[in-house]
Amino acid sequence: MRTLFVKKGCYGYIRSHRAVAALRTLLFFALSIGLYLIGYETTGTNRNLLTIVAVLGCLPACKSAVNLILFLRASGCSEALQGEVKVFDGAFAVFYDMYFTSYQKNFALSHMALKGGVLYGITENAKCDPGEAQKHLEQMIQQEGIKNVTVKIVSDRKDYIDRLSRLKETVMEEHRDRDGLISLLYSISI
Repeated sequence: MRTLFVKKGCYGYIRSHRAVAALRTLLFFALSIGLYLIGYETTGTNRNLLTIVAVLGCLPACKSAVNLILFLRASGCSEALQGEVKVFDGAFAVFYDMYFTSYQKNFALSHMALKGGVLYGITENAKCDPGEAQKHLEQMIQQEGIKNVTVKIVSDRKDYIDRLSRLKETVMEEHRDRDGLISLLYSISI
């Protein structure tokens, strides 16, 4: 059974939150319109307190609409890639459907793996430049003060699977700020 709320970093996160944002937006706008219509129906004019409440209710509705637009633009991990990389789920920390935003560009990373001080990621989106995504993540990690982390983002599926296979066989000590790095990844993605 599918759940409506998928946690960030899990497969299907973007798809589930897209549905949640759509339902929330629809509910907020319906509530504002309903309040306006009730006020108009009871007083015969739109000059009443419920009109003000309805207009103020449009603020969270519009914020939710912006969130919905962001999730509509985002793309998650494909089922084909998920089928190939799910064998690595227990070997190290993995993250699905990570969508990072910056002032200039957005970076849709379908899957990421963290072991020791090595962070690998893959993008399936043709518009996402792996080199720029890598620079963005390196910059964010450096700004957070986390040191000794190697970031590599690729777009070739075969290369990524090979890298994950080698990473699985490699014995590495956990990064000393592993939890901080994971927290950072979650906080800078949608």
